[in-house]
Order: sequence, then structure tokens, then C-alpha cells
Amino acid sequence: MQCGFLCLAILAFVGSGDEAARFDHLGHQLMCICGCRQILLECNHVGCPDSDGMRNELMAAVSRGDSDSLVQQAFVQKYGPTVLAAPTNTGFNRTAWIVPLAALFAGLLAVVAVVRSWKNRPAPAIADGLRPVRGAELEKFRDQADKETKL
Repeated sequence: MQCGFLCLAILAFVGSGDEAARFDHLGHQLMCICGCRQILLECNHVGCPDSDGMRNELMAAVSRGDSDSLVQQAFVQKYGPTVLAAPTNTGFNRTAWIVPLAALFAGLLAVVAVVRSWKNRPAPAIADGLRPVRGAELEKFRDQADKETKL
């Protein structure tokens, strides 16, 4: 973790502010491959065998002036596609972007359908000749029930 701050400090002091910003931007788009499942610049795995080397590679690529896509491609070629913090928006990876949104939309539609069905359900059927009891008449029946069930 200290190397990341050291690399940023060196880039900020020696290189331009643009390089430090690119280093920070690209470092947050890459994952550490040590297994900690953290962003490269935020890996706080004590004694991490991979993050220091990866940060140095990233600093060298930014210092050379490599484009962002070239840096990402180089890391993907060396470490595999799991080094990217977010899946690319191409090919089958597009499903990683579409499926969560589609599931959210489908869930929202299901909730709306259930609420509408509850709202539009018919009133309970009343037996022939009976009407709903309300107000004072209901209180009279409650009082009678209380008297009859008192022990």
C-alpha cells in the first residue's frame, strides 16, 4: 500500500499532474491479482507479492506515454481478463451490463403487476339480503359479544 502512495508521490513530483491523474485513473480500473479482490491502488494485503510489481508496471507504462487502452490491453494479455475491475462492453461481456438492468426492470414490473392485482381485486361477496355493518350498529354488536363472552 505504501508503494502505491510512493508511486503517486513520485509521479506527482517528477511527472506532470496529468501523469499522476492517469496513473490514479488506470490504477482504479485494474484489480490486484493476488486474490484479495481489491482495486490495484487500494490493495492493502500485507506483503502482497503482486501489487508492487503491477503498480511499477503501470507507472512505467504511464511514464512512457502509452494510451489507456494500450495499458489495459497489456495488463489483460499478461494477467488475463480478470485484471479488469469492470467487464468490457463488447461481445459476451455485454451481458454483465444488461442482465442486472433487465432483472431490475423485470422485478419492478412484477411489483407493479402484483400491486395492481391487489388494488383491482373485486369487493368481497355479501350473502343474499345482508349488508355490511358499520358505525353505531357495529358497536352494538361488539358490546353484545363482550357481554355474552364475559366469564
